[in-house]
Amino acid sequence: MAGSSFGKAFRISTFGESHGKAVGVIVDGVRPLLELSEEDIQKELNRRKPGQSEVGTPRAESDIVHIYSGVFEGKTTGTPIMMILYNQDTRPQDYNDIHKLFRPGHADYTYLKKYRIRDWRGSGRASGRETAGRVAAGAIAKKLLAERKVKITAYTLKAAGVECKKLDFSVIERNPLRACDMEAAELMLERIREAKDKKDSVGGIVECRITGVDPGLGEPVFDKLDAELAHAMLSIGAVKGIEFGAGFKAADMFGSEHNDAMDKDGFVTNNAGGILGGISTGEEIVFRVVVKPTSSISRPQNTVDLEGNEVNIVTEGRHDACICPRIVPVVEAMAAIVLEDHYKRQEALWA
Repeated sequence: MAGSSFGKAFRISTFGESHGKAVGVIVDGVRPLLELSEEDIQKELNRRKPGQSEVGTPRAESDIVHIYSGVFEGKTTGTPIMMILYNQDTRPQDYNDIHKLFRPGHADYTYLKKYRIRDWRGSGRASGRETAGRVAAGAIAKKLLAERKVKITAYTLKAAGVECKKLDFSVIERNPLRACDMEAAELMLERIREAKDKKDSVGGIVECRITGVDPGLGEPVFDKLDAELAHAMLSIGAVKGIEFGAGFKAADMFGSEHNDAMDKDGFVTNNAGGILGGISTGEEIVFRVVVKPTSSISRPQNTVDLEGNEVNIVTEGRHDACICPRIVPVVEAMAAIVLEDHYKRQEALWA
């Protein structure tokens, strides 16, 4: 399928469907002799896998990764790395009653129009389960970036209309929302329970902060660092928008407010979010993505069938009430893939 690969010097290609036999990824561009094990990958996949809390889907997938190529005696060989996660808890029968209906908010209609065939089990290729391959690839990129002292941290900034007031990295992995404010996380959870009781779902905002990136990373004009980060984030199915630094608040600012002045110590402010002219400044890279409410909800909605007849639909099955906490590791993974790709391009420039 065209569009299933991403990156240039560090390139990934994901494969598989939600209720098929497996999902996975092929990663090309990893240097030889990097120490790499399935445990390195698994710790990131465990953050994304389903069934972690009442916020997410109860689907019981262990998401155990298997490395089939590109690693020998615990070290990368420089050849493509293939990783597979076998689907274990598939229940395509949950969709038998609605396989001829277009689910609101899903890609059913558009996939059928493009390919004239669609996998109606879950969401097929359009399922959020596809992101497991991204996280596996991102784990490798993260390990390479750690050698460069680059640190990527994403978290839920807002969900169910509740916004974090504090920024405390220490609590992100200690609450089911992966929020950066424990008190806000408790209120988010309360609001999500209310939505679930109404057979509905909620959206939110995930923020990402990246430190340790050298200045000078990025390719003008079309491959700007922020443009490629935006491409990566908007390729995540549930993400509907992105902003960097001051973001959309810049629309209400004066140039004198928004411009990042400099002194002998560097930049005084960071309204640009760490990127100017598509190239990193060396300051912290900061961006936020908008995550839509999960499309699969079990309350009646209006739609049409394959013949165009108007019908009501109820999407049963196992779905996330809020996808933000499971998107957090996906955002980190895609950011890592972009950064490692650009580091390799930069090194090639000065080789």
